[in-house]
Amino acid sequence: MTDGGGRVKLRADRAFVVLSILQWIIAGLDQRFHWSDIVPPIGLAVGLMLVAISWGLTTWSVSVNPFFSPAVRIQAERGQRAVRVGPYAIIRHPGYLGIALSMIASALALNSLLTLISAVMYLAVTVHQTAVEDRMLRDELTGYAEYAAKVRYRLIPGVW
Repeated sequence: MTDGGGRVKLRADRAFVVLSILQWIIAGLDQRFHWSDIVPPIGLAVGLMLVAISWGLTTWSVSVNPFFSPAVRIQAERGQRAVRVGPYAIIRHPGYLGIALSMIASALALNSLLTLISAVMYLAVTVHQTAVEDRMLRDELTGYAEYAAKVRYRLIPGVW
């Protein structure tokens, strides 16, 4: 798919699926061939705890945002507005943060440091996707620019 200028557009939805599947394939092969399955028991426990926290954040994001969708679009037919409660009062894209954090934490929980490769790629796609989505929301969603001025950070409070 191109962006009209001949450049290839990133299809984040497809990239997310491919990278998630790749993480599980790498983890399975790593367990079989012992390439990087060196995470100590405390690391496994921390990884599992972070996965649970990250999915809690994602679930909280979905529960307070009636417009949460995997498709990047304005839901004008549903009266979409900027959600300003729950985790959205702290960062603008908490759902993306939750899922990206779970990918990184899964490297520990799955006892496979090699899965950090797909997790870092996933994080890069997430950062790009939040920039694209933020730009679209600023341009097309009434009130989003004011919300973004108040809630300054996209993914990491106090950082970015």
